[in-house]
Amino acid sequence: MASYIRRRKFLATLLGGAAAAWPLAARAQQSAVPVIGYLSGMHIYDRDLSPFLQGLHEAGYIEGNSVAIEYRSAEGQYDRLPALAAELVRRQVAAIVATGGTASASPAKAATATIPIIFANGSDPVKLGLVASLNRPGGNVTGVSFQSNALGAKRLELLKELVPSTVAIGFLVNPNNPNADSETTDVQAAARALGQQLHVENASSDRDIDAAFASFVRQRVNALSVAADGFFLSQVNQIVALAARHAMPTIYPRSDMVATGGLISYGTRTTDAMRQAGIYAGRILKGEKPADLPVVQSTKFELAINPKTAKTLGLTVPLTLQVVADEVIE
Repeated sequence: MASYIRRRKFLATLLGGAAAAWPLAARAQQSAVPVIGYLSGMHIYDRDLSPFLQGLHEAGYIEGNSVAIEYRSAEGQYDRLPALAAELVRRQVAAIVATGGTASASPAKAATATIPIIFANGSDPVKLGLVASLNRPGGNVTGVSFQSNALGAKRLELLKELVPSTVAIGFLVNPNNPNADSETTDVQAAARALGQQLHVENASSDRDIDAAFASFVRQRVNALSVAADGFFLSQVNQIVALAARHAMPTIYPRSDMVATGGLISYGTRTTDAMRQAGIYAGRILKGEKPADLPVVQSTKFELAINPKTAKTLGLTVPLTLQVVADEVIE
C-alpha cells in the first residue's frame, strides 16, 4: 500500500496533476484504453516502477489516461507467479511486462503464446529459452537484459578489496531463482581465484535467511555476498539487520539495499532498463511486434557505499573505491 501511495505521488508530480484533472467523461471511457499487465516477482518498488512509467510516457502513454495497468506481485514467493500470469491472460491484457527478478518471465511465456511479453531482468534470455536470439527474438517475447546475475564474481573482488583480511566468504542464494546454479558456479570460481573459502547457503524464506546466518556464524564467515534476487530485495531489512548484528561486512546487488543500511553494492543501473521496458511496451501498444524488437542489453553499472555502515563495522573504505563509487550514501 505504501508503494502504491508513493507511485501516485510520482504520477502527480510527473503529470503536474493532469490525472486529477482528467474529465469525468474520459474516466467513464477508461475501459476502452489498452491494459498492460505488470507482473513482478517481488514487491513493486518505485525505483523500478517510476522509470517504467516514464518510458511509457515518452512512448505516448500515461497511466490512468491513455493506458491502464493491472499490477500483480508475487512478493518474493515465486511459486505464485504462474497463477498471477494466468490471471493477466484471462484479463486479456494487451501486453505483459515481466520484471522483479528473473523468475517472472518464464511463467508469463508459459501462460500465453500470443500476448506480447516485455521482460526486464538480469538473466541471459537465450539460455532461459525466452527468445531465439538477442537480435531476432522471434515469438511473442522481447525486453531488456541487465547482467546483474553475472556480476557475482565482481562483487567478490570488491568485497575482498574492502575487507582484505577476510578468509571465509559467505554466499546467500535463492535456489528458486533460475540463475542460482550458474551464479553459484561463477562465484565459486571467483573465490578460488582469490584464494578464499566460500560457504554457500540457500534461502527462499525468512526462516531460511535466519538459518543461513546462523550457519555462516558457525563456519566463521567474516564477509558475505548476497545474490541478485527479488526475494532478497523484499527481505532487505532482515538481511541488513542480521549483517549488522553479526558484524558481517556484506555486499549487495542494488544500491537501494545500501540506502537501507547495507555496506556496499555493485550492480546494473536498473532505472535505465526499466525506462527502456516502458518504451518497448509503448511501441508494442502502437502495433510493433516483439519478434521485430531486439533485446536491449543494459551495460551501465553502479557502485554504492555507505560510509556510516563501514565506520560501524570498523572498516576504512579504500580511496580506490571512494574514487570510483557512483553513490556515497550517508
